[in-house]
Order: sequence, then C-alpha cells, then structure tokens
Amino acid sequence: MKYKGRRQSDNVEDMRGSRSRSIGLKGGLIGTLAIALVVYLLGGNPLDVLQMRQGQTETVTEDVALSEKEQEMTEFVSVVLGDTEEVWGKIFQQYGSTYREPKLVLYRSAVNSACGYAQAATGPFYCPGDEKVYLDLDYLEALQRKLGATGDFAVAYIIAHEVGHHVQKLMGTMNEVTAAQNRARSQSQRNELTVRLELQADFFAGVWIHHAQKMFNILEEGDLEEALNAASAVGDDRIQKQTQGYVVPDSFTHGTSAQRKSWLAKGIRTGDIRQGDTFGANI
Repeated sequence: MKYKGRRQSDNVEDMRGSRSRSIGLKGGLIGTLAIALVVYLLGGNPLDVLQMRQGQTETVTEDVALSEKEQEMTEFVSVVLGDTEEVWGKIFQQYGSTYREPKLVLYRSAVNSACGYAQAATGPFYCPGDEKVYLDLDYLEALQRKLGATGDFAVAYIIAHEVGHHVQKLMGTMNEVTAAQNRARSQSQRNELTVRLELQADFFAGVWIHHAQKMFNILEEGDLEEALNAASAVGDDRIQKQTQGYVVPDSFTHGTSAQRKSWLAKGIRTGDIRQGDTFGANI
C-alpha cells in the first residue's frame, strides 16, 4: 500500500511507548512501626497505621523506546485510519449525515476498554462503548504468520473491518442486531446474526478500499490479493479445521472463508453501501 508521506490520523492512541510498574512506598517496616508507636502514645489505634501501610504502593511510568519497525507500522496504521476517516466522512456527508471518527488504540499484551479487560489473544476488536479499535501489532503479526494472512494490506483490511463495525454503530445496525439477539430463541440464531454483522463489516472494508483507491490511488501490486487472502484465512470453517480438525457450522460467529472473501470482494467491486444488506440476503 502506498502510504509514505501521506496524512496520518490524529486519532491514534499509542500505549506501547510506556509501561507502568508498582513499587512499595519508602519508609519500610521500621518507619511504619515508629509511626504506629507515636499514634499509640497519643491514644490512637496503631493497627490503623499498620493496615493503611500494608500493601500500599506507588505506580511508576517508564518510557519504552519503539523500534524503527514499530515506528514505521505506527505511521502505516495512522495513514490507514486517516484514509478511513476521509472515505467514511465523504460517504456520510453524501447521505446528509456526519461521520464521528473512532480512535485506534495500539497496545501490548493486554488492555482495558469500555468493553472490559482484553488480552492480545482476543485479536483486534472494536468496542462500541468507547468507540475505539484496539490492536496489538506484535500479536497480529504472529497471528498473520500462523494463518498465512501476510502483507501490509492484510493489516489495512483488518483495520478497515473493525472501522466497519464503528460504521454499523453509527448507522444503528449494531443496536438492532443486539435487540434481535436478545429476542432469539437459540444460540445458533444469535450466532447467525453475529455472522451477518461480521460479513457486513467485511463488505464495508471493501467499500473503503474501493473509494480509497479512487481518492488516493493507494493500491500496489498484490494488495487486493493480500486483503482477499486475509478475509479467507479468518473464516470460521478454516480456523476450526486447523484448530480442532472438524467444523461446527452452528457455532460460526464470523462466516466461512468463502463468505468473508465474497462480501469483501463485493464491497471492493461496487463501493455502494446500499448493497451491503447481509441481513436480508441469502448468505
């Protein structure tokens, strides 16, 4: 993907450049006992002091230098996010609405979000509670190697997919699906609704690719193949076959490899959000 020297989004929150650790407060046991003795002599309860000091810590934040490769990836994801802002801002404007830009949080290993505590193994995710996309680039790189979904444009597709969930929230689709899932009579019905939500996010990722290419000429040779291969690599059927040796369709939550690739390709081909109704379509 062509990204060097292009506009970077201001909505990237990079948490990788610092880390926090807890240390015990100064003074130690002798100092604590001395304070407790003074309190006792003044008629107070020394146990209050001992309990207050027990386990009391101070949090220290340390700066962590990012490698040249990490800095380059930060630039890349910032440009991708910036492109999604431009594309969706224009589309929303065409429909008489205003696009509210999401944040993208880069983190290591684990993170707290409005959706709860998440480890990197959760994978990239969008949290509607705080309207942020969460991404651990180190874990994502390892996951890409494992699934065979390599290439920088595979990362761009993943970001665009998660931003697609943000678009669903702004359009009201996410709330409608949640309400429908609450009315569903079985887990398999709830799973099917989740699949349709994920396939629509794939379609929206394709819509972004379509318009970003027209607006910024972003594509390099092999980029589309990387995105389509990534969509296929994260199909439920393929992942279940790799991890457990068999497939359970009723447990699917993201769609098959063929479905994900097909809806992404449709978005790339049409660029028309009106054709992304996965809920009324025969998927």
